[in-house]
Amino acid sequence: MKKLVFVGMMAAVMFSLGSCGGGKQQQAEEVSQDTTNLENFAFTDRTIYGICTDGTAMNTLEIVTDNGDTLTLSLTKAQENGKVFGGLQVADRVAVMANQAKTEANLVINLNTLMGDWVMPDPIDGSAEIGIRIKEGGVAESIDQSVIIYRTWKIFNGDLEILLTREGGGDEEEDNRYEILTLGPDTLAYRTLGKPRDETETFEYSRWKPKPKVDLHGLELEETNDEFNKI
Repeated sequence: MKKLVFVGMMAAVMFSLGSCGGGKQQQAEEVSQDTTNLENFAFTDRTIYGICTDGTAMNTLEIVTDNGDTLTLSLTKAQENGKVFGGLQVADRVAVMANQAKTEANLVINLNTLMGDWVMPDPIDGSAEIGIRIKEGGVAESIDQSVIIYRTWKIFNGDLEILLTREGGGDEEEDNRYEILTLGPDTLAYRTLGKPRDETETFEYSRWKPKPKVDLHGLELEETNDEFNKI
């Protein structure tokens, strides 16, 4: 009788241990799955792209997305945090970061304002201007510099990503991520992300404008379209 009781107790213990082990394994699998989901979420671009429509007002953004949906988003939070970049004009293309319900904009970037030629004084001697040309279709080009060769650009979760290569670096590409700080008709500033504090850089550009032509006496010449003045 005692032997039967002992065998029964051992079976119960083994069943209990097996159940605990299965529970821990299941929990570990759930944690692993959650971690994978978080990683996938972090590497998923949640930016909404669309065209600004005439329903846009002082505190409201209305866009027709690339998927054909019409969204009306509150701008209050983005405005309070200084996250509306480049202004809002009807028919302009915008990139938006919104809340999960897609009722509120957290960040808005006017892509029409972002595109164009941006220059700053050469940090080496300041005697010339260098910069970046941001073009449609995600194309980026360098302006008057050979050390850094810009390749492509895109908006990723509200940040500006620029792919570039460096002179002497072979074909190795750098994918740098930047936080936009300011964007206006004539100003653009952004700073590097994902680097140690002492390696963080801030780039401040102005819109490139053609320099006026001057004569031999340093006097500015007026541009004209008069064909009779052309030689």
